[in-house]
Amino acid sequence: MTTAPTPLTPLHRVEAAVIGTSAGGIDALATLLADLPSPWRLPLVAVIHMPERRESRLPEVFAHRLSIPVREAEDKAPVAGGTLYFAPPSYHLSIERSREFSLSCEPPVMWSRPSIDLLMTSAADAYGPLVAGLLLTGANPDGAQGMRHIHHAGGLTAVQDPDEAAVDTMPRAALALHHPDRVLPLRALRTLLMDLNALHAD
Repeated sequence: MTTAPTPLTPLHRVEAAVIGTSAGGIDALATLLADLPSPWRLPLVAVIHMPERRESRLPEVFAHRLSIPVREAEDKAPVAGGTLYFAPPSYHLSIERSREFSLSCEPPVMWSRPSIDLLMTSAADAYGPLVAGLLLTGANPDGAQGMRHIHHAGGLTAVQDPDEAAVDTMPRAALALHHPDRVLPLRALRTLLMDLNALHAD
């Protein structure tokens, strides 16, 4: 199912990348973000579905693996470059048009809080064509609507090849809703992320 990757051009320059995943997502994200080069300038914002009211150790776990700052997003804090942010557990995470984070306790979306759809939709509204959305392995359709919103805003969308995903429900739901720019295995998605960071640095 993998699509042949086409070279990026300056027209693909983005100012942020948002990433969504659930079942199998921690291992997938570890592969995607392994050995990020330094300096790293692109902001990365990730939602991984976690059980409600359970303490998250994601920032701590990934801080040990990566050379870039890793933080839990805070309400009204600006989206800083070169940093990996995670949504805090039990809160929806959005990005305002001011490029600041917003947290909320609204009801779950697709049985999930934080919601990938909400993060991606808000990122599309905030960045327009200057955002990339990556959707990885997962066990529910959260993220499909958000990816379509990014696509309609002119952003770049990339989905993990469902034939490779630990759980293929999430990438297949996205493929059923729109035609993403890329359908790639994790290691090729990682290369895409590197290329986007290089364009961001130029």
